[in-house]
Amino acid sequence: MIGRIPILDVSPVLGYGTAKAAAGETLPVRATVIREGHAALGAAVVLYDPRGRRHSLSPMREIAPGTDRYGADVTVGHEGRWSFSVESWSDPIATWRRDASVKIPLGQDVELVLEEGARLFDRAARRVPRRPEMARTAALLRDGSRTPEERLAAAAGPEVGARLAAEPLREHVTRTKRFPLVVHRRRALVGSWYEFFPRSEGAVMDGDRGAWRSGTFATAAKRLPAIAEMGFDVVYLPPIHPVGHSFRKGPNNALAAGPGDPGSVWAIGSEAGGHDAVHPDLGTVADFEEFVAEAAEQGLEIALDLALQCSPDHPWVQEHPEWFTRRPDGSIAYAENPPKKYQDIYPLNFDGDPEGIYAAVLRIVRFWMERGVRIFRVDNPHTKPVAFWERLLGEIAADDPDVVFLSEAFTRPAMMAALAKAGFHQSYTYFTWRNSKEELEDYLTELSRDSATYMRPNLFTNTPDILSGYLQQGGRPAFEVRAVIAALASPAWGVYSGYELCENTPINPGSEEYLDSEKFQYRPRDWAAADSAGNTIAPLLRKLNSLRREHPALQELRNLRFHHADRPELICFSKRLAGAGENDLDDVVIAVVNLDPHHAHEATVRLDLPALGFDPGSRITVTDQISGQSYIWGEANYVRLDPRFQSAHIFTAGPAGQGSR
Repeated sequence: MIGRIPILDVSPVLGYGTAKAAAGETLPVRATVIREGHAALGAAVVLYDPRGRRHSLSPMREIAPGTDRYGADVTVGHEGRWSFSVESWSDPIATWRRDASVKIPLGQDVELVLEEGARLFDRAARRVPRRPEMARTAALLRDGSRTPEERLAAAAGPEVGARLAAEPLREHVTRTKRFPLVVHRRRALVGSWYEFFPRSEGAVMDGDRGAWRSGTFATAAKRLPAIAEMGFDVVYLPPIHPVGHSFRKGPNNALAAGPGDPGSVWAIGSEAGGHDAVHPDLGTVADFEEFVAEAAEQGLEIALDLALQCSPDHPWVQEHPEWFTRRPDGSIAYAENPPKKYQDIYPLNFDGDPEGIYAAVLRIVRFWMERGVRIFRVDNPHTKPVAFWERLLGEIAADDPDVVFLSEAFTRPAMMAALAKAGFHQSYTYFTWRNSKEELEDYLTELSRDSATYMRPNLFTNTPDILSGYLQQGGRPAFEVRAVIAALASPAWGVYSGYELCENTPINPGSEEYLDSEKFQYRPRDWAAADSAGNTIAPLLRKLNSLRREHPALQELRNLRFHHADRPELICFSKRLAGAGENDLDDVVIAVVNLDPHHAHEATVRLDLPALGFDPGSRITVTDQISGQSYIWGEANYVRLDPRFQSAHIFTAGPAGQGSR
């Protein structure tokens, strides 16, 4: 039902699922507010905390004159299930001030108009008796010893205006219902992820056996200090469970595995156990718990892969045959994504015994939660029912709201959106395949605005499955470019181990699969040799993660803005966070990136200075956080980037003459 002052098209409101935010995040609330005639109106956002208490009221302003679209940016507090509503009202004093400012200079009904205003201020004084400025204003409006202009000016003074802005006289107040808003912990929004295979760290060739000996949790833990030193805060582990023997894949996805080949970690399950077991080569569950504890000492959280599939040797295959799909010949259907075949994996059939599967998965998740895992990366969630995830994630959140789930769903946009709305905290994206300036601007704008209400992007530069053509062909500069964009454009980003070494050899031309993929074999790396030879971009990754921690602007999603560069090879974007106090400078970071990894390019970059918090025509100081050089910039600025030396500028900005952060 439409209220007296209609409030329409409120956002963020979803038709399915709940709008989401992270603790301390600022999100835009928008609504269309209209009324008949020409009377002035007001609107505000009311925020309610998880206990239902009225937490704050944020005045809304018309976004653009004549649009009737109002907005306010609201900052939410601690995690929990919050809600918000929008209020609208008729503002009789604002209406009177507008009309009086026209009539009194023209001499129209002067005394009548002033008395009307006095009576309105009388009402305001009665409404807020502890604010004597309202009563004084009413008295001044009736003071015949002053000119009409002086009396009107008294009602338009700054003290009166500030009080009315804070406590307006409201008529015909209309309220929407409360809309839900779930607030997650900061890690759901902000994080630098590093993916690696524990079995590769410390793996060695056993000469006596003529086969590889797997790394363990103990040897993998030796890698943690280097990961933390690069500034990462989440370590993502692919499945750590026993690997099946039947149809085990060999190197480079070969159909036949040799006696020492470890197989794909995603072919989960053997006589050693299933999803609640640890591969014996890695150690024990107790060893895993110690690994989690060592990571915590380094300031790292462990994210564990949740892959709901089984090898033919998984205990479930014998214990619960109804959980799998039987083909006409009696065999169990293995996983396929034609033309790809995964003979070593049986997918679960969620229609055979949905309650049984649900109970088993819930038990598995809670098993690893009890061992210190509070982040799960979910493998291919789009191949399971959305309703299953809505129920599972909702039940986990009810008791353990700090647990974070990342959706690895490289699939159709509608399914990615549905999974995000169902409860996933973060989502993989199409970033890997967006390389041109136009593609990046369009897609990153979509991620930071249109879908930000429900889908938080985690921009992975690469994965064990995806070595993009851009990285294959661009060499080291391409790796630098993608890291800069991913780390600065999104509050969550990630790399797969070996990225810092710029590993870029595909198995075949045109393929996105790595040659000698770590999915199917051990791949120990000589990190010390790479560091000593300088064959690593680890210093750049360290710098990027350091900037992300030092600059709150880089920890937000919705503040991404693009600026014009007059060459297609150069892209410019910024992030700004307004200062909290009158003397607190805004936090402003500007990136200019050469997207061509092979050639130098120059361009004129035109900054939208108001979007950066500066007046038009301002001169600002920008300091390159890579080279250390400072420049004075204005609206139009010359840039030249040569990938042989530097592929990007990362500027911090401040008023000219005051330096920059």
